[in-house]
Amino acid sequence: MRRRERGMLPSFFNRNWDNDFFNNFMESDVPAVNVKENDKEFKLEISAPGYDKEDINISIDKNILTISAKKEMNNEEKGEDDKILRQEFTSSSFYRSFTLPDNIDTEHIDANEKSGVLKIILPKMEKAPEEKKRKIEIK
Repeated sequence: MRRRERGMLPSFFNRNWDNDFFNNFMESDVPAVNVKENDKEFKLEISAPGYDKEDINISIDKNILTISAKKEMNNEEKGEDDKILRQEFTSSSFYRSFTLPDNIDTEHIDANEKSGVLKIILPKMEKAPEEKKRKIEIK
């Protein structure tokens, strides 16, 4: 009889690895990413809830695509006489980088953000031109 174990990873990992290792890895501040490919392009979908497009920076240097974000929030609670009773500062950030294949047309990378999902389109081409560093605008 085969023992079934619960969890996101196959039972092989549950039996042979320390669950704390995977739980800590899965709970990190690195956003989840879906990568899709078709004949014309790669598509990245990055889960970034709570971040506005102004909080996110996307850049490319040679064949390295870098996505980073930082958000700082200031929540204040005031009493009737406007004395601060409690003030909490919250900061969140993430950083991801991807090595792109040589056939990506880096001049025509497109990005947009909607409902907490950042989508980046990486069009393919026969041969990539000489790379240069630039910032990619989020629409």
